[in-house]
Amino acid sequence: MSGTVVAVSSNGAYSFSKPNRDSVRLLAGLGIEGDIHAGTTVKHRSRMAKDPTQPNLRQVHLVHEELLAEVAEQGFEVAPGELGENITTRGVDLLGLPVGTLLHIGDDVVLTVTGLRNPCLQIDGYQDGLLKQVIGRDAAGNVVRKAGVMSVVTEGGEVRPGDPVKVELPSGPHQALRPV
Repeated sequence: MSGTVVAVSSNGAYSFSKPNRDSVRLLAGLGIEGDIHAGTTVKHRSRMAKDPTQPNLRQVHLVHEELLAEVAEQGFEVAPGELGENITTRGVDLLGLPVGTLLHIGDDVVLTVTGLRNPCLQIDGYQDGLLKQVIGRDAAGNVVRKAGVMSVVTEGGEVRPGDPVKVELPSGPHQALRPV
């Protein structure tokens, strides 16, 4: 499976959306240089309040462009970076990947997928009703989270729109993604 980077986004301050950039530099073990969520320990405010020593499994947030098209069909206009993601992709089934999947981006970058983003009420603060579009239930009544995946930087480097994304699945039995 392979795809493409559509947009890259970062912000040095806490905000819901992140502005698009021409490129971002990823730092191994930390995240995106200059992004508020970069670091070895958790940077999400509510998680820091519970335990600031937790490892940061949310260094880089990825969202598939196909989600933006899906919510557009329901009347929502959401551009890359506006859900707070750092990398917007096309052509990769991010939500179908198992824990530990390696995403090779461009020439150098390798991300390790850690889990799902757990959508929060801030999404409705951004656009009323949008939360119901990115979280729902399947036919069996299980919660389905569609707001992207979280990852850590295994190998750093530059990422730009247009860079290829190659998926390397982990060996052995695959573990389904859970919120991190």
